[in-house]
Amino acid sequence: MRAPLQQIETSGELPRSADAVIIGGGIVGVFAAYYLARRGMKVALVEKGRIGAEQSSRNWGWCRQQNRDARELPMATHSLDLWERFATEAGEDTGFRRCGLLYLSNDEAELAGWARWRDFARTAGVITHMLDTTEASERGRTTGRTWKGGVFSPTDGTADPSRAAPAVARAVLKLGGSVHQNCAARGIETEGGRLGGVVTESGTIRTKMAVMAGGAWASSFCHQFGFRFPQASVRSSILSVSPSAEGLPDALHTAKISATRRGDGGYTLAISGRGRVDVTPQQLRFSSQFVPMFLKRWRSLGPGGLQGVRSGHETLKRWRLDRPTPMERMRILDPAPDQATIRLTHARALELLPDLRKTRISAAWAGYIDSTPDGVPAIGEIDAVPGFFLAAGFSGHGFGIGSGAGHLVADLVTGAEPIVDPTSYDPRRFDASAWGKVADF
Repeated sequence: MRAPLQQIETSGELPRSADAVIIGGGIVGVFAAYYLARRGMKVALVEKGRIGAEQSSRNWGWCRQQNRDARELPMATHSLDLWERFATEAGEDTGFRRCGLLYLSNDEAELAGWARWRDFARTAGVITHMLDTTEASERGRTTGRTWKGGVFSPTDGTADPSRAAPAVARAVLKLGGSVHQNCAARGIETEGGRLGGVVTESGTIRTKMAVMAGGAWASSFCHQFGFRFPQASVRSSILSVSPSAEGLPDALHTAKISATRRGDGGYTLAISGRGRVDVTPQQLRFSSQFVPMFLKRWRSLGPGGLQGVRSGHETLKRWRLDRPTPMERMRILDPAPDQATIRLTHARALELLPDLRKTRISAAWAGYIDSTPDGVPAIGEIDAVPGFFLAAGFSGHGFGIGSGAGHLVADLVTGAEPIVDPTSYDPRRFDASAWGKVADF
């Protein structure tokens, strides 16, 4: 079963031209379109399937600063403010609320790591509270356990993955932009050495600015015009349970299980970092650059199957612009969840949070988390095609920082002062060796 997702209406006829075209209707793409439209630009957003139907509706919904990599922390902080401001500005509800995030642990090394991050976060003006045994056990009383310690980050929160991207897309429509679902972008055209248009299955949109925010499809799209973007996807499985449990934290993380209250009162349950690696041609191509990441995460990653090959999102084949592409054959990436992970997740959740025994599994699904070698997204203009911008490789962090990433994209496209320093996100960094710093997850 696919993750729950609200539907929106598609705009009418494809425009012949636009000031900017956004390729991909996930959370980053819709926020980029929103902030460009707010600046008076004529924006067209094209999505091969449905708005928010891939990883943007298949995640936990966490919007956090806690434990962010130093390179992402400034964007995470701005993103929280932007999530909060969006409801007032746009009159649309993403389900965002600063409910606070609770981390509990009985591992001294883990607690020491959180304490080091707390000390670093203070230098960036971020408030996070280390919890002693008494405080952690009180906040985690629904587990019925005694905890050595934990963290509570009061200004962090969650948004609703089932309605966030559709809500932002509706805001784009209110601002005069157009949103085209079931309309795959097949490639780009250039004029005089720079971007001249985006070719879609429904026609070509003349434009001097375009943003590739296609998630797991970004690398294969860039491959069509010769840009090398190292990207690999991990299949993550997740489940939700029905409402009925009472007194549980809104958002809880432990080493064995994480739980998040959903908008309907049920809970999303997952094991942090656990996933299957479905081998694909693209993954083999970039394997040497991903060795550091896989070595760091070998305990939580397992071998997958052939779902990735069949999905076609990491193909190395070149496609023609006048023929259907893999994106039209696979409108929505909807991989089968790993049933062993689903069973383990549910069993761990019932053991840790006994009140969940009142609930039943309401849905289970999987999604492809698109990652970069260093775990930090690529956001910036592609030198080889001036006017073409990349915003992809969010490595499982994209939902929470989607608002800030979309704002940064709009800044770069319009030449405005960037909301954060874009240097750390520059796609050109992948020209160097992958044996550098790998972000924490």
